[in-house]
Amino acid sequence: MDTTPKGSRVHIALFGKRNAGKSSLINAITKQEVALVSPIAGTTTDPVYKAMEILPLGAVMFIDTAGLDDSGSLGEMRVKKSKAVLSKADVVLLVIDAKNGYDQLERMLLNDVQQRQLPVIAVFNKIDGCAETVWRENLRQFQAAYPNIPVVAVSALQKQNIDELLQKLISLEPQNKGQTIIGDLIAPEQIVLLVTPIDEAAPKGRLILPQVQVLRDILDHDAQAIVCQPQNLANTLTKLKNPPDLVITDSQAFGEVAAILPTDVPLTSFSILMARYKGDLALLTAGAKIIDTLKPHDKILIAEACTHHQQKDDIGTVKIPQLLAKRIGGPLDFAFVNGNQYPEDLSQYKLVIHCGGCMLNRQEMLYRLNSLANAQVPVVNYGVLLSALNNILDRAIAPLGLQQN
Repeated sequence: MDTTPKGSRVHIALFGKRNAGKSSLINAITKQEVALVSPIAGTTTDPVYKAMEILPLGAVMFIDTAGLDDSGSLGEMRVKKSKAVLSKADVVLLVIDAKNGYDQLERMLLNDVQQRQLPVIAVFNKIDGCAETVWRENLRQFQAAYPNIPVVAVSALQKQNIDELLQKLISLEPQNKGQTIIGDLIAPEQIVLLVTPIDEAAPKGRLILPQVQVLRDILDHDAQAIVCQPQNLANTLTKLKNPPDLVITDSQAFGEVAAILPTDVPLTSFSILMARYKGDLALLTAGAKIIDTLKPHDKILIAEACTHHQQKDDIGTVKIPQLLAKRIGGPLDFAFVNGNQYPEDLSQYKLVIHCGGCMLNRQEMLYRLNSLANAQVPVVNYGVLLSALNNILDRAIAPLGLQQN
């Protein structure tokens, strides 16, 4: 379970004031000393990520955040970073000091959580540190104000009622639970042909993450997978008794594969499958319409969710800019971000081109897409863009039940 990708884990974010016991609660839930605990307020500064497994929930990512009441100029920056975690949270645990109860800071956070429609549990912690009448009254007031939010009273220090909290946590199923990359598009015994280039950009000795995830999903749904490189595609097809039920290619090989593959064989790409799995394929497809309206020197943002050593023919920083410049007949003004970097001001861009997002969880990818939709900035991902540049977008999205409007 330690090898489960970060983007495939359920992200559980803990919020609360300084010294509410967020780090102690993580330790109590996981039964390990994974988070630094101190009586000094403000021990946690930047968000801290802890990958764990909680059965039967599975692989999770706990996110321990700085206190909502952190003060000073640095404190304000820490609070801003903490609240940014909401963009990737699947579940929120609001940790409240049972003795002191909640106030405006917790109310403001809950307002944001409810606007995002995130599952949330209020955890009244440190019940061992005050009279029962005190914490029960504070809990009663909270329940009266928020009758629809599950509440549990615990002592992280004494490990009291942690099992009850776990049961409530398990009951809050993330919105995308049970979602599949390709399983709903194929039937048992069908043959899926994966065309995976092995070039300088391919990681030595392994496949890239989307290819691995698609392959596993095919096997999980009792279909059959065949893997080849683009230069071997024609020969592979001649060896098959029947045409494959679906062909999935790396987006960079779209043109080469489409030229070889008979038009009646369904074709899509790993990146387009990830666009549907992680985000909103219809929105990304709609963004492709803007490509032929671009003019030289328009501002374009290219966003990659991972950080990697860039090759001389890197897809995001080299190939896509070259292909777009060739398409529109002139240079464009490109900006690049990667990893957790993501600009607040999106209005300056004519188009945003995003990677497949395999390193992001669905919640964060949807947040990014929604922020672009709200800013009325078109967005495509690599696969959608490359299929459009190869004039096969309709064919590439047809196996997923979509058609470009």
